[in-house]
Amino acid sequence: MSTPSLFERLSQHRTVAAAPEAEIAWVAAQGVLHHLPAGGVLTSKDGQVEGVHFVLDGHLTIHVDRGTGRRKIMEWRGGDVTGLMPYSRLISPPGDVVAEQPTEIVTIYRKDMPGLIRECHELTTKLVQMMLDRARHFQSSYLHDEKLVSIGKLAAGLAHELNNPAAAIARSAGRLFASIRNAETAARALGGFHLTPDGIAAVGKLSDRCIDPLPQSILSPLEHEEREDSIARWLKGHGMDAAAADALAETDVTIKMLEELAATLKGEALTATVQWIAASCTTQRLTSEIQEAAARISDLVAAIKGFTAMDRESVPEPVDIGRGLANTLTVLRAKAKNKSVGMVVNVEDALPAVSGFGGELNQVWANLIDNALDAVDQGGRVELKAQREKDSVVVRVIDNGPGVPADIRDRIFDPFFTTKPIGEGTGLGLDIVRRLIQRHNGEIELDSRPGFTEFRVTLPISQNR
Repeated sequence: MSTPSLFERLSQHRTVAAAPEAEIAWVAAQGVLHHLPAGGVLTSKDGQVEGVHFVLDGHLTIHVDRGTGRRKIMEWRGGDVTGLMPYSRLISPPGDVVAEQPTEIVTIYRKDMPGLIRECHELTTKLVQMMLDRARHFQSSYLHDEKLVSIGKLAAGLAHELNNPAAAIARSAGRLFASIRNAETAARALGGFHLTPDGIAAVGKLSDRCIDPLPQSILSPLEHEEREDSIARWLKGHGMDAAAADALAETDVTIKMLEELAATLKGEALTATVQWIAASCTTQRLTSEIQEAAARISDLVAAIKGFTAMDRESVPEPVDIGRGLANTLTVLRAKAKNKSVGMVVNVEDALPAVSGFGGELNQVWANLIDNALDAVDQGGRVELKAQREKDSVVVRVIDNGPGVPADIRDRIFDPFFTTKPIGEGTGLGLDIVRRLIQRHNGEIELDSRPGFTEFRVTLPISQNR
């Protein structure tokens, strides 16, 4: 049995077979047959795509790592086409194209592409359609991976922000049990002294100071230590354990108030009263700390829900830019704190809404603010402005970092272009930002010089106010 000719094999190719015989013959005459062993690389990530490749049989795949791990984003088998398509500006693939098994391809080299376009009209039309489908597939893949990267950053920031209030709740709850027991013991002891009305009034006056700890001022660590030492000396001077000084120092109780109490109560009654007040103050303070920490966690959860736009419809709706910026800052606050970056936010009052998808716009703000935080030095400054200009809302993200060099400004929105070290940047953030803004019928502009970089996003105001 004779071996099928290249023309015959191309006539059985799923993509080429629909073309006229003359066009199939042209591809057979101009194409070069290649055999790739399993593991062979058709095109490396750093190499140039040589031309259009018609896969006769075998299996090709392309894997990329955009910061979320190596992942297969596309594959080709017999009957598929890959490589450079007519009118495409493709230079290099985003990852190595590798043969998973022995594979045969026919290649029309880049130098012969004008001839393909000229001589093979129907095949060219088919290949252009495939190129558009491929572009949509890659765009969807880019957006998916960039969302995963954003979620990773979000999770890290959220974990950091939640750690402090969660630790405060655990710490305060552990101490609260002991404090309640101390308060109960002191209360029983105090009840045995059958205080007079004046004594009860004096105890109540001092106890009221526990409700609002230090309402008039916040003491420095040194001032607090001096206050605690002063109360400890008073307690010792009246024959009492100085352990209660720490709890009393957290309140607005003064030495004068303690002296007034000592003028009414004496001996063991005074000791029991001070111990009860100290335990009661500690219990109320710990309860307040737990309440504040729980409220902080609730605020963070609300911010995350707002940031991701959970429970939203999949259709455009009016989006509150100010709220979106606030939620985004909440999830990025930990990063700003770690670098001691000053954050300044100026949002115009009664800023009109824009039409779009809140989660996608928050992803825009997250990428721009995150890049600004990366750009500035320790102790730097990032400023956010949002205001109405005619029929648009303009959001500015400004930092005082070194600026974007002039020779790369035209490339920063290109896919896979990044100035960050390997493993720290995917090169997809600003490309995704640009695409999402375009989806919202908006524009993004860059103004940069040493010490000043501004990304300016313009979005049309929603007509559905």
